[in-house]
This record gives sequence, C-alpha cells and structure tokens, in this order.
Amino acid sequence: MNYIKHLNAILDQFSKDRRLNTTHISLYLALFYIWNYNRFPKDFFINREEVMSQSKIGSKSTYHKCIKELSNWKYILYSPSHNPFKGSRVQLFQFGTSEIQGVDLDRPINGQASVSYININKHNTNINKPLSIKEIFNFFKKKNWSENEAEKFFNYYESVGWKKGNNPIENWQAAAESWMLKTSDFKVYQKSKKKATQNDPNALPLDHFYDNLHVNENKRYDEPL
Repeated sequence: MNYIKHLNAILDQFSKDRRLNTTHISLYLALFYIWNYNRFPKDFFINREEVMSQSKIGSKSTYHKCIKELSNWKYILYSPSHNPFKGSRVQLFQFGTSEIQGVDLDRPINGQASVSYININKHNTNINKPLSIKEIFNFFKKKNWSENEAEKFFNYYESVGWKKGNNPIENWQAAAESWMLKTSDFKVYQKSKKKATQNDPNALPLDHFYDNLHVNENKRYDEPL
C-alpha cells in the first residue's frame, strides 16, 4: 500500500465524480485516517460516534446516507453490524496501483457492487485499538465510568499488545464493556463479603488470625510434641 499514490489517486477521482459532496469526502478521509492508523489492514472495525467526530458530521442520517453511498459507488465496502457492542466493518479499496478495485461512475446509488469482496465472516486477524488514550477517556466518560478505570484499561491492554490471550482484540469498545462489567461484579462481591463479616456475631476478629501467626520464642525443640 503506497500512502501517497493512493491519496493522490483518490483525490483525483473525487474531482471527477460529480455525485460526491464535501460530506462524502470528509467521511472518506476520516475512514482513510483510521485505515492508515491501523496500518492498512484488509478491513477494520469502526465506531460511528468516533467517525462522525473525525469527519465533523453532526447528523446520524447524513452519516448513514453518505457511508452507504460511498459503499454503493465502490469507494469502500461498508458492512453494518446492527449491534451496539460490535462496530461495523469497513474495507477501503486501493487506488493508485495497477489493481484498482472500484469506482463505478455509472453505478446507481441503490445498485449492487459487482467486485469480488472479501468474506466478512472470515476471522479478523487485525487488531482494533483506540487512536489514543483520549478516545478511551471520552468513551468511559459517555458511559459514566471513572477516568481511573479508563487509565487502568488502557495501560493493561497497551502492555499486552491489545490482545486477549493470543487473539487480537477486534473491538476495543466491547472489551471496555466487559472490563467494566467485571469491575462492577468484583466491587459488589467485595461489598457483600464485607457486609456479611460485619453482620456475623461469630466472626473472629482479624487480630485472632494474626495472633495465631506469632511464634513462641521460648519453645523447646528438644521436647517431644
């Protein structure tokens, strides 16, 4: 993938395509930025709110209209997930090479793409990670979660290369949801355990356990047990 050749070729194509407006171009460049950030994988997951923020699109209906049109016109392949916990998947076709995959200037908006696409059900080996820790802070803030947990989440997955075991994370937002669910369950468990100990009149004080650890310094080891 040649960054400069692709960008020059796509901008030249934009100038020839009268169907496009500034919103289409802004949206495409936002997707290109994410594609570049992830080192040009075959496809990648996106978060609608983040893409809208990057492209400065304020309307959901405008966003969906433009991204579907870009897909129908073969600038991209857009595969919506319809699942709030799993981002939609996007593939950007390459331009500026001998193997240009799109554009069909005669294709109507509702037409079906005729190029050979990848199998979107194939296991994705590309890591989907946030663009920056600020993106994580914003996501946690929207969910009313603490910055402290956001930082813990970022530091942990950054240290393990954004993987779960040997598998790359395909959707970091879903991983964050799982992270906070486990954190909440642990806090509830700790609170219940503390309350149960306080309400049990037969519970031994902690000093009892510490006293049992004390060693009698006058013990004679030459005497039988």
